[in-house]
Amino acid sequence: MLKQLPADLSPLKPRFKALSLLVNAMVDVTKYIINFEKLPLSHVELDHEAKYYFLKYSDSTIIATWEILSLVYRLRSIYRHLRQQVEICNQQIETKLYWKLMNVFKETHVDNQEVLSLLFAMRDDLPLKDCSSQAKLGVSDLKGKIVILLFSRPEFLSIDETLLLVQQTHNYPHDYKNVEGSYKIIWIPIPVSGQWTTADATIFDFLSSILPWYSIRKPWLLNSAVVTFIKQAWNYKYEPVMVVLDSQGNVTNKNIHDMLIIWGAIAYPFSASREKELWQEQNWTLKFMVDAIDPILTKWVEEDRNICIYGSNSIDWIQNFTGKMEIIKRAGVNLEMVYVGKRNSSQQMRNILTVVDYKQLSSVLSFVNSQFFWLRLESIRRLKLQLGRPETTDHVLDEVSALLDMDDNDKNWAVIGRGSKSMDIVRLEGPELMECLDMFPKWGESVAELGFLNALRNSLEPFFLSGPCGHDYDVTLSSEEPVLQGMVVCGKCKHPMKKFVIYK
Repeated sequence: MLKQLPADLSPLKPRFKALSLLVNAMVDVTKYIINFEKLPLSHVELDHEAKYYFLKYSDSTIIATWEILSLVYRLRSIYRHLRQQVEICNQQIETKLYWKLMNVFKETHVDNQEVLSLLFAMRDDLPLKDCSSQAKLGVSDLKGKIVILLFSRPEFLSIDETLLLVQQTHNYPHDYKNVEGSYKIIWIPIPVSGQWTTADATIFDFLSSILPWYSIRKPWLLNSAVVTFIKQAWNYKYEPVMVVLDSQGNVTNKNIHDMLIIWGAIAYPFSASREKELWQEQNWTLKFMVDAIDPILTKWVEEDRNICIYGSNSIDWIQNFTGKMEIIKRAGVNLEMVYVGKRNSSQQMRNILTVVDYKQLSSVLSFVNSQFFWLRLESIRRLKLQLGRPETTDHVLDEVSALLDMDDNDKNWAVIGRGSKSMDIVRLEGPELMECLDMFPKWGESVAELGFLNALRNSLEPFFLSGPCGHDYDVTLSSEEPVLQGMVVCGKCKHPMKKFVIYK
């Protein structure tokens, strides 16, 4: 209740003084009543005069007791009345604040200050802090910036999910260095119970001292009307939600969590229109599949090498598979292999990663990077499904779903592709994969003519070379980029494409 008192307490000082005097007097009287009751009268007999004063004092004590009780009843009555008035005021404030929040996002603003001031409606001019420096901040420090509101539980995410989100929000590709500092992430934790516990506060204090973003300084003081608005307007259900406000305070995207995991800073300015644009540009390529999770793997993709990415939870199968692939490599095929583990973080999976690396069966992703790889695939599928299935085939959704399903069903699988822009990727699993590798002496003869990937695909699809596809693609290359050499395969029908070069 004291938190509801006005900032200027000077008009209430006479009342506080009167109340303080009353409480002190009550305490003094109570002390002497207690002292009187403690007198050992059963062990000694008082003289006549003392008995007289004793009886008289007993009457005074009874009267004083009743007077104190009377004051107690009067104070309780005042307390009940004040509590009722405060509750009425609170209800009115929360209702009005809620509807003000509902309306403020429908209005046009010159900046984001009114919106942010309402969201952080506290009796504190510095409601935020920089987690890195612990410096106190006001909403004025966010003026002119894109603001990403990150809502989550106080315990935040798993370690792997947290590390991946931090990496994706702090790794800036060369072409996006200028966006650094133009947006800020503010962490706003909200406990599931709605009430902050000591454990919640302890976790928040720890995380808000190590995360590289901004956060609200005292999240337990966040108005309940604001929390209600966040849950209803932005569908917050205690899983991470990242709402984007542009520099005028307009909501441009209601949740970019998966978008950030997939593209990182490339998704700037993180609007729904930018998300749509990214999907329109995006094809299922090795570069998109592996992102920049591992620098060596990224380098191989950029060098246009043949790359085999595979997964399994059986070390026996891995040894058999890598042995067959070594035969292909010894035949002169330039081929890199990378084991990416599984989605689960079990000790068995950690052991397999260690064995594959120790025996040099192939390259491996580190345990953390392996988890990043799978978490990012999950984000791709989740975001695609949120957009709804298109009328035509969604190649990206189909491929990423196939990988996740194979992992769920503990299947042995491999994906073989080449280059950063090519959509020609072959996905094989189980017995089909091994049968194909056993047939290499037969189809390997066409590698020199067709290239490794095309020879592999032709062995799987005998009609692969029966004719060109009928799809059209426009591929724009800069003056520095070489013209695409060799056979180009259609990303939709997987047939060879006719190539026409137009110089502009």
